[in-house]
Amino acid sequence: MADENDIAAAVVSIARANRGLCTFKRAYADVPKFVALDTDNLSPSVKRPGEPMWHQLVRNIKSHDKSAGNYIHDGHLVHVPRVGYRVP
Repeated sequence: MADENDIAAAVVSIARANRGLCTFKRAYADVPKFVALDTDNLSPSVKRPGEPMWHQLVRNIKSHDKSAGNYIHDGHLVHVPRVGYRVP
């Protein structure tokens, strides 16, 4: 199963290919091109109907930004409120 760091690594790659910015919309479109998502990742969200579970992992990058090992905490990404992420 792909985890938050797998998703964050993809977000970094996407941002680097797009002038340093990965919007949430672009992440939802492009992460599957970079990460092998399994059936658990692709299962429907219970809290957000119509959305696969892995979309929560994209948002969790910001939610867990105080934790060591997180891509924001460790300086690999910067959160852009209501937009997505950028590489520093």
